[in-house]
Amino acid sequence: MHKRIIRKLIDDLKWRYATKKFSDKRVSSEDLDKVIEAINLSASSIGIQPYRLFVIDSPSLKKELGENSFNSQIVESSHLLVFAAFDSIKEGTIDKYLQRVAKERETPAEQLADFKNKISSFLLAQTDNDNFIWSTKQAYIGLGTGLIAAANLKIDATPMEGFDAEKFDEILKLKEKGLKSVVLLALGYRDEENDWNSKLKKVRLPIQEFATIIN
Repeated sequence: MHKRIIRKLIDDLKWRYATKKFSDKRVSSEDLDKVIEAINLSASSIGIQPYRLFVIDSPSLKKELGENSFNSQIVESSHLLVFAAFDSIKEGTIDKYLQRVAKERETPAEQLADFKNKISSFLLAQTDNDNFIWSTKQAYIGLGTGLIAAANLKIDATPMEGFDAEKFDEILKLKEKGLKSVVLLALGYRDEENDWNSKLKKVRLPIQEFATIIN
């Protein structure tokens, strides 16, 4: 059973590629919810999830965001996922997280004092830029999970960095939320006839060259 599951996962990852052109087929609400839930369940340092996900469905908003961009997938996608990282970590950020921990685990807040001290000594000692970089790395973990979840559902996906982040931040009013856009994930279904990349063989290193096992 477990071998079949991991075999399917590997086959799904062999199937996926960075889609260059999407068809007009839409991702269902049910499948979209599964991708979002998977991203929400991603590994996250300390569990604090220092980023937020914005799911753009509106064609007019996608058009505005994608104007003058070489990434046509922004406009063509069924849904565009915007990963936005915290621009800083404040004491209030930590307090809000610990309140959620206390509630979900039914743990008195005073029992989390040591945990709070450890988090605070790590995060509050860093500059805002350091914490933004740290938050960005957490967002990329979520991006990876989203790519795997999409492949599992046979949804095509394209991760993108080459976009005007300042423009996205302004249009989506992210600054007011203490966020900065860092990476995108376009979801949809491949247009095999018009996507030059869809029929090309995936190129990856041989496992023996990629991974070194040290006993």
